[in-house]
Amino acid sequence: MASLFKVPITELKKVGKKKAELFARLNIFSVGDLLRFYPRTYEDWRNPYSIAQAPENTVCCVGGYIEKTNPPARIRGGMTILKVIVCDGKDRMTVTFFNQHYLYEKFADGGEFLFYGIIKHNGHFYEMSSPTVSDVNKAGIHPVYPQTAGLPSRHIEEAAIQAIRMLPEKMNDPIPTSILEKNGLCSLDYAIRNIHFPKQLEDAENARKRLSFEELLILQLGMARLKGGRQTAAEISHRIRNDYTEEFFSLLPFVPTGAQKRAVSECIFDMTNENCAMNRLVQGDVGSGKTAVAAAVCYTAIKNGMQCAFMAPTEILAVQHYNSLTELLGECGITISLLTGSVRASQKKKIYAALENGEIDLLIGTHALISDNVNFKDLGLVITDEQHRFGVAQRSALISKGKSPHIMVMSATPIPRTLALMIFGDLDLSVLDELPPGRQKVDTFLIDSAKRFRAYGFLKKHIDEGQQCYIVCPLVGQSEMELESAEEYAEKLHSTVLRDCRIGLLHGKMKPKEKEIIMQEFSQGKIDILVSTTVIEVGVDVPNATIMFIENAERFGLSQLHQLRGRVGRGKDKSYCILVSDHQNETTRQRLYVMCKTNDGFKIADEDLRLRGPGDFFGARQHGLPELKIANMSSMEILEQTQQAAADILHDDPLLEKQEHRGLYFETRRLFAKTGSDQLQ
Repeated sequence: MASLFKVPITELKKVGKKKAELFARLNIFSVGDLLRFYPRTYEDWRNPYSIAQAPENTVCCVGGYIEKTNPPARIRGGMTILKVIVCDGKDRMTVTFFNQHYLYEKFADGGEFLFYGIIKHNGHFYEMSSPTVSDVNKAGIHPVYPQTAGLPSRHIEEAAIQAIRMLPEKMNDPIPTSILEKNGLCSLDYAIRNIHFPKQLEDAENARKRLSFEELLILQLGMARLKGGRQTAAEISHRIRNDYTEEFFSLLPFVPTGAQKRAVSECIFDMTNENCAMNRLVQGDVGSGKTAVAAAVCYTAIKNGMQCAFMAPTEILAVQHYNSLTELLGECGITISLLTGSVRASQKKKIYAALENGEIDLLIGTHALISDNVNFKDLGLVITDEQHRFGVAQRSALISKGKSPHIMVMSATPIPRTLALMIFGDLDLSVLDELPPGRQKVDTFLIDSAKRFRAYGFLKKHIDEGQQCYIVCPLVGQSEMELESAEEYAEKLHSTVLRDCRIGLLHGKMKPKEKEIIMQEFSQGKIDILVSTTVIEVGVDVPNATIMFIENAERFGLSQLHQLRGRVGRGKDKSYCILVSDHQNETTRQRLYVMCKTNDGFKIADEDLRLRGPGDFFGARQHGLPELKIANMSSMEILEQTQQAAADILHDDPLLEKQEHRGLYFETRRLFAKTGSDQLQ
């Protein structure tokens, strides 16, 4: 099948240049890409109902012949409407199509068809609106693919039928037969054919299990090899000789939590290792004290003669870390400097010189840290905050400024441990699962839009008391979806009880400098209400902000909502989070009620993974990580099976050089090549 990745998608019939551009939006460029583009679900058209027997308000397949077709009519808004009368020999139903006038020719001569949609009963009348239509001879199980505008699932299905016909008679299976048999898995040939066009739903499930296993196995092999390569290649030139952790803790005005002490201990242990440099992820809930952990590790590193670099994704976060770390380390005789894009050129020159001379112990900054002019005398520790906001190249550029420095990554996104081990498989993991004393609970409420103006009064009351609020919207500008954009929303607030408030607007399409100015004004109390998209999900501390108001809350994952909620509750005043949603879907309401029940980020992360699945867990895919297409990482059984299989393979063949592992070697390289990684050679 490998050669099919070299066959352009345009080799398929009815796939010209324009349609190829639509396939490209789905990252499908070749026939091989299409075969590895899996259906998200299936429609069962095997046993169509008669009109009267079809279950009401349930998606189902109904068979019948065209009795009458009315010509398409134009209605308001430039839309067209097409109505046909379908009869099954006994009963009739009216089927309505919008903006599908081309179906008129299809139905004009009558004929028998299958209609897949929701049927509604109105006395003795039956109706169906905008169903999927198929010829009666195409009854069976139909795949439903992720779509893009202009490329519906049925067009992808037609292309997939052709792609399946191009499969060779015998496919090379990357997974050795012994592993397939041990784990009860089907062959690759069977899996590819049945994930697209199963005869029974059980066949699709068997195919999905096998393809999930393969994807997770390849991911774990790749991650393990990256980690192994790091261990063998890294020449340890920055080993910790003396541990100064207790000395640092004695200088703090507070007692560290047990989780903080454990995380620092794990970092220091890594840095005393003679075989490899530290490469650790420290993750903790909002407010769990990651900065204090970073300060403790920096203290010991600097006392052992190393320089440290701390990179944050935004200038305002870099300034926040500079202030925090200066407060924690400044009295210890440690020299700390801040380097961002807004630092004056003359000051930058002084920082460059002092850094190269070893006069600066800790340099904190943004992407400015990776500029060519930045040269450390002896960089021994690199810390990055919110790693997923940096690309692979940016992280590598900072690391390359030292000789195999120790690496510490901090993340405020709580991730279930199993998922963290998969996603950050090349990092060791420390979890801060305790909150420092004094961190208060944020009360969370779920309301519908009918209570919105009452909630505005709640916001106004707190603003009048001198506090500030966030209002988060999921969109920035005009959209065909019925969701208010942040821009429109900010304008409308001027016609409500909040008209006298100072309102600011923040969104991702603004220039970085514009965003920094708005956040600084909000931080300084010059803005009462900050209307924003999710760019404030990870942001500066504003202790005076006490209310997080989130519109269309159903549009966000639980972990993302939890991150947004973490922007408040950072000061002395009681804080609140208000979720607004009109969605009545039971699963959606269940998700949102989880936010009202708990403030524990790890419990929320577990529930988010269970309800939404790993594909939607982060909201946006992490930079520099392979994209998984089918694997369900909430399945502990498959996770454990693939972890064991990967360990067995690498114990026997660390470089995947044996003939039986060549397929896995090439698949691993193919998966990681899309991330820009060149380390799996």
